[in-house]
Amino acid sequence: MNFRDRLAALRRPVNLAAFAACALMLGFAYYLQYARGLEPCPLCMFQRVGILVVGLLFLVAAVHHPAGWGARVYAALIVLATVTGGAISVRHLWIQSLPAEQVPACGPGLTYLLNYFPLLDAIKAVLQGSGECAKVDKILGLSIPAWTLMAFAGLGISGLLVNGFSRLPRRVAAARSAAFGRG
Repeated sequence: MNFRDRLAALRRPVNLAAFAACALMLGFAYYLQYARGLEPCPLCMFQRVGILVVGLLFLVAAVHHPAGWGARVYAALIVLATVTGGAISVRHLWIQSLPAEQVPACGPGLTYLLNYFPLLDAIKAVLQGSGECAKVDKILGLSIPAWTLMAFAGLGISGLLVNGFSRLPRRVAAARSAAFGRG
């Protein structure tokens, strides 16, 4: 069994494990918010949405468990979602690295923005960042957006590997080819 066949055999378990990892990350975020009192800034909330989207993509990929191009579609969607989430994490890290005098002023909260502004304007305002996004809370020596960026990178790589580069076992591919008159 070659590498790509092994990846195909691991596709469903890895997709389920990645979904579980996303669920654990969201659970930990809510623990930090409600048990430890760390209020998330708007960029943190967007990163949570990114983790949620990635987790749901992994769950659907595990349940659907497509072959061939279907798995590659999931790989592309997962990579797109993780790159977007990673970009938000990088933006957050950049705002946290600014000197105090260059930090954007605190603006209205995310709920206010979403309730009183068009969606695209609210998203633009959030991505510009605010003073509350510059606060650095560290866990094991790294800021939360740094951990989130590493999670997006790991999830993106694993989603690409198991969904984008795996192939069907030869017996399944041969059976499908015979069923459709190819081969």
